[in-house]
Amino acid sequence: MDQAIELIKKTCGSIVSKSSIYETAAWGLTEQPDFLNQVLVLQTKLEPENLMKQLLLIEEAMGRIRSIKMGPRTIDLDILLMEGIIVTTELLTLPHPALPKRRFALLPLSEVAPELIHPVEKKAIFHLLKDCTDTLDVQKITVPTT
Repeated sequence: MDQAIELIKKTCGSIVSKSSIYETAAWGLTEQPDFLNQVLVLQTKLEPENLMKQLLLIEEAMGRIRSIKMGPRTIDLDILLMEGIIVTTELLTLPHPALPKRRFALLPLSEVAPELIHPVEKKAIFHLLKDCTDTLDVQKITVPTT
């Protein structure tokens, strides 16, 4: 994760804040190791699709091979929200369509931006977390560092 953060800083923009790291049982395809999740708040000049392209290049540079949907992976970089932008293209959907249903994403996001309003749901992130029906266990394993 540290390597991904450094590559993001070099190629995408500056990191304003980051959440703790959370460990979560695999979602979807459950017969695999637990995942680690962290949310970064990024200040970038990149347009949404260009940012996603850069994140995919970082994944590739870190050895990600997309062979099994929801399968094991070295790294998975997503854009959850981007300044209230709503967009759907072949490459990217913003906000991330599964965000309101995934506790493992809402919990770290609520740590860094609890009052942020989801542009489709029209609710603050902390409300989405409170209303989330996902029961997957999500455990904080670190606290954020600068």
